[in-house]
Amino acid sequence: MENYLGHLALATGLGLPIAVIGAGLGQGIAIYGAVQGMARQPEAAGTIQTAMIIGLALIESLVIYALLMFFILSGKLPGFTTEQALQIAQTATGR
Repeated sequence: MENYLGHLALATGLGLPIAVIGAGLGQGIAIYGAVQGMARQPEAAGTIQTAMIIGLALIESLVIYALLMFFILSGKLPGFTTEQALQIAQTATGR
């Protein structure tokens, strides 16, 4: 059970923020490409902008999913008082 809770805490604390960082980088790259395309062909700016907005909405859905999973997984983690956390840490280190 302790191993499960440890993996759950790692997934909540590290895995989901990494997904959000990836989505942010993807959005930045998508916007960069769209702006470059609009600069090269100003007459196609409307079409490029529409495609960019649809793409950004799809990328943003990952962030919304990650936020939803964060709240669901955070609810599964047990709450500890400071004394309980210290006792668990001391037990784990053998003190």
